[in-house]
Amino acid sequence: MPDTSRHISGSQAEQSAIKAPSPIFEPNLSDQFGRKITYLRLSVTDRCDLRCTYCMAEKMTFLPKADVLSLEEIFTLAQAFIQRGVRRIRLTGGEPLVRKNILWLLKKIGNEVKAGHLDEVTLTTNGTQLPHMAADIYAAGVRRVNVSLDTLDARKFEGITRRSKLETVLDGIQAAKAAGLSVKINTVAMRGKNEAELPSLFQWAINNELDMTLIETMPLGETDQRREADYLPLSAVLPKLEDIHTLTPTPEGTGGPARYFTVEGSKQKLGIITPLSNNFCDGCNRVRVTCTGRIYMCLGQDDHVDLRQALRSSEPAAGLRKCLDKAMGHKPRGHNFSMSNGKMVGELQRHMSQTGG
Repeated sequence: MPDTSRHISGSQAEQSAIKAPSPIFEPNLSDQFGRKITYLRLSVTDRCDLRCTYCMAEKMTFLPKADVLSLEEIFTLAQAFIQRGVRRIRLTGGEPLVRKNILWLLKKIGNEVKAGHLDEVTLTTNGTQLPHMAADIYAAGVRRVNVSLDTLDARKFEGITRRSKLETVLDGIQAAKAAGLSVKINTVAMRGKNEAELPSLFQWAINNELDMTLIETMPLGETDQRREADYLPLSAVLPKLEDIHTLTPTPEGTGGPARYFTVEGSKQKLGIITPLSNNFCDGCNRVRVTCTGRIYMCLGQDDHVDLRQALRSSEPAAGLRKCLDKAMGHKPRGHNFSMSNGKMVGELQRHMSQTGG
C-alpha cells in the first residue's frame, strides 16, 4: 500500500491532492550541450541501516519526515520524467529498501515498464533487506539490482560499515539471484582498507556469476575520516586485475557512468567509475532527484532546482514542466572533482546519501 506518512492519504493524493502530469506531448529532455537525458536516479530516502565511513558520519541527522516526498509524489515525478523521454529509472537512497511501503512504488514504476513507457526500473541497495524482499522486488518488475559490497572479510566489513551485517548481505545476494534478479556488485576502492583484497573479491564475483563495478571514493559530505587517506586511483588497481585476467574494453553501457571491460573466459563484466582520475562526464545522460524533490543536474556541483514546490502547487504539471526546462539550461558540462597535490578538489558538504547514490 502507498506511503501515508504525510498529512494526505494515498487515495486522496492519487485522486486530488497530486495531479499527474498532463498526457500531452512534451519535448524530450536535452541539456545545453545537446546531451539527451534518458536516465534518472531517484532517491526515496536519506536514511540507511549502515554507516559506511566514506558515505556518512556515525551520528547522522536525518531529514524530518515532513521534508521528504511521499511515495505518491515520487511516482508523480517519475511520470513527469518518463513523459520527457527518460527511459531508465534507478531508485536510490540512503538505503531505498528501508523506506516504508517501497514495494508500492516499485510496482507503480514497474507498471510503466510493462506498458512500454520505460525500459527498466532498477535499484541500488546495501543488500541487508534482500533476504526477505528479493522475490517481491522481482515481482514488482525489477530485473537488475546493484549491491554495495566492499569486502568479504567480516572484520573489515564492520570497520567500513560500522555494522556487523556481512552474512546478511551475502544471504541477500543469493536471495536476489534465486529470485531471478541480475546482481552487480559495487565496490569502493580504498587504499589500505580493501586494496589488497580487490583481486580476490573480483574473482569471487566471477565465480558467483556477478558483474562488478569498482568506484573511486568521492568528496561528498563531511565524515569522521579524511578521504584523501583512503583515495585509491583505479589506474593502480587495473594492472593487478590484469595480472590475473584478460580484460578487454567494451563500448557497452547500462546508462550510467561506468566504463566496461569483458573478462576472457567469463560471461561477467568489470566496470570502473573514475570521477577523480579520469573524468566520465562527456556522455552524461543522467540527473539526480533527492527525496526532498531537489534535482541536481550534476553529482559534483551544488546547483539545483526545487521540484517540490512545483509538485505541491495548484498546477503541478505546468510547474514541473517549467522546472525541468530550467534545470536543463543549468546542467554543466562536467563536475569539479579532481586531485591536486594530494588533496581532493571540489568537495561538497552534501552527503551521497542525501543526493542519491
